[in-house]
Order: sequence, then structure tokens, then C-alpha cells
Amino acid sequence: MVIPQINYFFLFVISYVLVGLLTPLMRKIALAQGVLDRPNSAHKSHKNPVPYLGGVAIIIGVVIVSYIALISNKFTWSNFWLATSVLGPALVMGLVGLWDDLKSLNPLPRFIGQSIAGVVVAFILILNDNIGNPTGITVLDAAITVIWIIGICNSINFFDNLDGGAAGTVAITAISLTYLALTGGQYFIAALSIVVAGSTLGFLIWNRTPARIYMGDAGALFLGILIATLTVRFKPSTGNSVSSFAIPILLLAIPILDTSVAVISRIRRKVSPFQGGKDHLSHRLVRYGLSRKVAAITLWALSALYGFFAVIISNADINSEILFTGIAFVVWVSLFVIFLRTEDE
Repeated sequence: MVIPQINYFFLFVISYVLVGLLTPLMRKIALAQGVLDRPNSAHKSHKNPVPYLGGVAIIIGVVIVSYIALISNKFTWSNFWLATSVLGPALVMGLVGLWDDLKSLNPLPRFIGQSIAGVVVAFILILNDNIGNPTGITVLDAAITVIWIIGICNSINFFDNLDGGAAGTVAITAISLTYLALTGGQYFIAALSIVVAGSTLGFLIWNRTPARIYMGDAGALFLGILIATLTVRFKPSTGNSVSSFAIPILLLAIPILDTSVAVISRIRRKVSPFQGGKDHLSHRLVRYGLSRKVAAITLWALSALYGFFAVIISNADINSEILFTGIAFVVWVSLFVIFLRTEDE
């Protein structure tokens, strides 16, 4: 599905404007229906109830713009099913998240939903030979894909714990992926990625500190499945397999870092990894003395750094690919150690 490059700009602007207009509408609906995130547990840092349903605005924006673009650009059923194979599982997961926002589900139903979505995505990708970094072993490809889908879905959900943190980071990841996909001739991934970028930035207008609305699990799970699927479909243009496998990980290095620090911290304290807590990167940055706004900007900057690493590696010679991949890994491990040594609570 080749799209003229100027149209990517239009996709971005339309997504940005549409979600920017839908979000305050969803905020009014959430306030009227009492769909609020109340500060009724110790791990929540906001003091007053904040409406949910921002994720619904993101879902509507991404789905509507994607299908309008599909219909207006030489529509074919093959392209329709291609788009649906990516958007469908994300939409279902978004509905599970919305159910959670409304009814406060236990972690188990979410995990079951993520697992089913991961299996469905893996089946579709393997059936259509659309895995970006295949190992050549079908069972191993399926296992890696399912683990990646579940892991990234949870990482984005965990990462949504600071005003603007998750939305800004997903936008940066999507912009980096758009560039990589465009330069690699993978236009379908580029088109969906730029729509995600525009939608999350349109939502960010209302979600930045102090947040007037949250995306909730509906938005976090939808974006988690979507960005995980796009990155696993993406085929990097690198000269060696190590760098090729590293690119998707680099694009999501900071949400992965956040999840790793939080989970290991909880296991070390003999607390369930699924139990909420103030042990995420954002909480540690605030305890270090940063304001919530500066903490969010710091996380965005780190995400941009790893997006830059991914771009540099994709455009480097083989020796430089290995060098920059090694530097990115050392920086990540250093950040992991530094954050993990910061006081948990």
C-alpha cells in the first residue's frame, strides 16, 4: 500500500486534530457518567479524581483515520484485511481495557485477553509470512511473538503512570518507526505508525501535566497491542541479525526498562508484580527531586535517545551497527542499575 509522502503529513494532522477534538468530548462523557480514576489506593499519586475514556478517543481516531485512508487510496480487499489483521486485535484489547476502566477487573482477565491477542497476532503473522525478524523455526517465531505482544502490552500499561508519560513515549516510538518504515519501503507500517503518532499527540494536549483526562486501560492496552504488532512486523534494514533483533527492542527500550525495574523491585520486596506501586521510573525521578512535568520530559528524552539509536543503527555500516548496538545496551544496563538503586517507596 504505497502512499505519496505528502499524505503522511495529512494523516498525522488529521489524526492529531480528530483526537484533539474527541478527547474533551470523552472527558465530558466520563464526568457525566462518573468514569473516574479516584485516588483511592496508595500507589496513585494524583489527589483529585481524573476522568478516564481518553483511550476511547485514541481508539476512535486511529481506527477512523486508518480506514478512511485505506478507502481513499485505491481500496482493495487485501489491504482491508491487512489493516484489520493489525487493528482488530488492538481494538478487541482496547475493549477489554475499557471494561476494566468501567468495572475494575482483576489482572487475570487482562492477562488472558493479552495472551489470546498474542496467539492470534502470531498466527496471522506466521500464516502470512509477515514477521520482520523470522528465526526460520515456526514454533520459536510463534513463542517470541506471543511473549513480545504480551510483554509490550503490559509495559505500555505499566508505563501509563505519569501525566503525559505513556502518550509522549508512544508518540516518539511511532515517529521513529514511521521514519524507519518509510526509508525501508514498508509503507503500511509507516502509515499506521504516523496515525498512532498524531493520535497520541492529539491526546497529549489534554493529558500533559496537570492531566485533565487519562487514557485508562482502554488506551494503554490498545496502543500496547498496536505498537507491539507494528514493531514485530517491521523488517529492519541492517547488516547483521543482532542489530536487526535489537531495533524493535530499542524503539521500546524505556517502557521495557520501566517494567523491568518495577517488576524486579517488587519481586525483591516479595510483592506481586501485578500489584500497583510507586516504583516506576517516573516515581523514582520525582523522589529524586524532579517535578512531574520534568520527569515526563526526561522519559520522553530517553525514549527519543533510543529512537535515535535505532535510526543510526539502521543507517550505519556493519561495524558501526555493532558498536552503536553495544553502546545502547550499556546505556540501558547503566540506567537499569541506577534506577533500581533509587529508593523504592
